[in-house]
Amino acid sequence: MSKRIEHDFLGEREIPQDVYYGIQTLRALENFHITGIPIKSEPLFVQGLGYVKKAAALANKELGVLDPNIADYIVKASDRVINGDYNDQFLSDLIQGGAGTSVNMNANEVIANVALEMMGKKKGEYEFCHPNNHVNCSQSTNDAYPTAFRIALYKKLVEYSKILGNLADAFETKAKEFSNVLKMGRTQLQDAVPMSLGDEFGAFATTIREELARVADSKSLIAEINMGATAIGTGVNAPKGYAELVTKHLQEITNLPLQLAGDLIEATYDTGAYVQLSGVLKRTAVKLSKLCNDLRLLSSGPRCGLNEINLPPMQPGSSIMPGKVNPVIPEVVNQTAFYVIGADLTVTMAAEAGQLQLNVMEPVISFALFTSITYLEHACDTLREKCVVGITANAEHTQNMVMQSIGIVTQLNPIIGYEKSAAIAREALESGKSVHDLAVKEKKLLTQEKWDEIFTFKNMIHPTFIK
Repeated sequence: MSKRIEHDFLGEREIPQDVYYGIQTLRALENFHITGIPIKSEPLFVQGLGYVKKAAALANKELGVLDPNIADYIVKASDRVINGDYNDQFLSDLIQGGAGTSVNMNANEVIANVALEMMGKKKGEYEFCHPNNHVNCSQSTNDAYPTAFRIALYKKLVEYSKILGNLADAFETKAKEFSNVLKMGRTQLQDAVPMSLGDEFGAFATTIREELARVADSKSLIAEINMGATAIGTGVNAPKGYAELVTKHLQEITNLPLQLAGDLIEATYDTGAYVQLSGVLKRTAVKLSKLCNDLRLLSSGPRCGLNEINLPPMQPGSSIMPGKVNPVIPEVVNQTAFYVIGADLTVTMAAEAGQLQLNVMEPVISFALFTSITYLEHACDTLREKCVVGITANAEHTQNMVMQSIGIVTQLNPIIGYEKSAAIAREALESGKSVHDLAVKEKKLLTQEKWDEIFTFKNMIHPTFIK
């Protein structure tokens, strides 16, 4: 295999002639064996890097600090990166030291060498298009990396919101299907008062939809960028007006509502937007996990549990117990939620670890947020496709449990008072008799007509005050 020689201030290295990355990417490949997950696994991040380099070249050309011919080739090469043509060349590990310098240089080197080939030059002939002097012109890792990261996050959140919405829709469909299924509500795992299974599933839909508004709030923070800040926010090595102009170009080529931060020094070290987004993802994970706990409880049995609903059987549940089927889909979503909850702590600690004018821990923040969003997307799709859409209700069983429960005595409070209701509840519990038989037939505390008025399906699930 033919090689080319590249150098940096640490020395010279041989680079395979067929690759588009260069010496700094090679050093990253040698230094950072952490996750085994390269940045190419996040194609939106690679695309974001392409957007940043293209916008920078356009702004630099317009401001006269970059040769127009070189700028044009950088733009063309960046477009190829944006289109995903060179994803396989973005090999730096997602977690790395150096505040993301290896990622930025990976992009600079690839784009420089793609541009060189378009010029009719050989890879590595950097005197014609240099990774630092030209592709990285008016930039630092400290503004290029977070800007590309935020572009990728924003795009991921758009898709994530669609997936969350689809899950909410699936629960809403089941809510309508189960609207006439009577069941017992529970508090502290004890019988409470009646409700409909439809209302229970409708609440599942509502709690998921609430997350869409929180994601939208986070997107508005993520859309604030520090492009043009360069090293620490002072704009060193960037021409006057560059920050505003490069932001304008980014808005146009990404079609995203990106905004330049008002204080670039603060924006260069601040990671508050990531902390908030991570908290939103954790909040969603907590809700999903609680919801899956409920599905597991409601489907417990089939003979010795609640058995109110049936989850689609996905696989045999035991290597020793024949006929056992486990709620594997809610279980896997629970486990995904645990990961996201843990990743939030990672983001918290990484954000806190920033010092002075830069937070060097942004790579692990990017890893935590990228994986959390991806895993939640997969979990929501899996829950919807392999569980929610196939849930069925055991309506006769749930209605019988309601009418045999002691919890329905609560609705007699306005008629016979709390003390008498409590006495009936105790006697029903001790004797095994029904609330109906004790209240109507034996103690004659109310008439059958009044009982029938109170315990209609409609009044049990949406009670009105009856005296």
